[in-house]
Amino acid sequence: MNQIVNIPNGLPMERDAGPFDPPSEISRLRAARPVSPLVFPDGHEGWLVTGYDAVRQMMADTRFSSRLDLDVVHVPYETPGMPVATEPSPQLPGMFIAMDPPDHSRLRRRLTGAFTVKRMKQLEEHIADIVERQLDHLARLAPPVDLVKEFALPVPSLVICELLGVPYADRDSFQAHSAQFMVKDQSLQEKMGAYVALNTYLAELVTRKRATPGEDILSDLARQDDLSIEELTGIAFLLLLAGHETTANMLSLGTFALLEHPEQLTELRADPELLPGAVEELLRYLSVADIFFRYATEDLELGGETIAKGSTVVVSLLAANRDPERFENPDTLDFRRKTRGLLSFGHGVHQCLGQQLARIEMRAGFAGLLRRFPTLELAVPASEVRLRTDMNIYGVHELPVTWTDAAG
Repeated sequence: MNQIVNIPNGLPMERDAGPFDPPSEISRLRAARPVSPLVFPDGHEGWLVTGYDAVRQMMADTRFSSRLDLDVVHVPYETPGMPVATEPSPQLPGMFIAMDPPDHSRLRRRLTGAFTVKRMKQLEEHIADIVERQLDHLARLAPPVDLVKEFALPVPSLVICELLGVPYADRDSFQAHSAQFMVKDQSLQEKMGAYVALNTYLAELVTRKRATPGEDILSDLARQDDLSIEELTGIAFLLLLAGHETTANMLSLGTFALLEHPEQLTELRADPELLPGAVEELLRYLSVADIFFRYATEDLELGGETIAKGSTVVVSLLAANRDPERFENPDTLDFRRKTRGLLSFGHGVHQCLGQQLARIEMRAGFAGLLRRFPTLELAVPASEVRLRTDMNIYGVHELPVTWTDAAG
């Protein structure tokens, strides 16, 4: 009989295999048993899914619910102050990422027109302009500088603020609240404090847009009378958080990866046509949005295992994207790799709405950075770069870089 894998302190999160690789224990579990039983810190017996095929199957099956009710979803790492839930928690209005069909479908349908490939392509030139302005700012600074603060965070923040109609002047406040919300090791009270603060700001914003709409996505949504202010606020929260957190971390961690793989960087500089493939490979290789939760609404079979109704299932997209059963030499960064089928944006009904926008920002960001700063390098040893192992979106807290000259 298979033994339950009881990992001390829950899910392995220490990046002991290197800053870009999954924790070694997660890679070991994927090789031994891609759907592994897992004992959670609160004693719940759930599952960890790390194999590519099993992850893809699970995320396409809506019987694995995306609802994040406190009474059914268990957290695989210590969470101070997490109450023992005795009754179902209410769904947060507008937070469609934590909903199942048909509620999820009703809200997501409102946004598909805002994020079509055609509309994103139309934004490409404007995004390139935003990147160039930020590179101009970077070039005026005396190195060393923190690339996160001066480039990787401002670019997607500017883009999403313009798209949503959020005043960029308010960025310090919303970035502080969203960063606090993403911290893993904090009490539920602290997390909810950040959530309430950001929600209060966004509720006031969408109320103004309903009264006097402009030319932006939140105004378009505010014109739809059957969406409540609470739902509009939840949608705004999701789009603002996802719209700058994930891309900012891909730009900074991606630059770190490029600087730590000089042979790939040299190849990319020599052949700019490689850039689209390089972005896809960095998305696969880094998978900054890694850990997701589902729970089984009935007894289900997955990867040869029986998942009992009520089980919380933890999925690692990074482990799946590094599965040797799907990608050859998966732990090698290879810009000529065919990455078709990568799971970095999820899979199934919850696949990321803004994935084309993220790709455009990354292509423009990396292209501009490599062109304008041909001598870019780390200003500290790689071992001193502070990793975001404490956050729900992985990346680096700061990336100190330097250069000897900047191209005009």
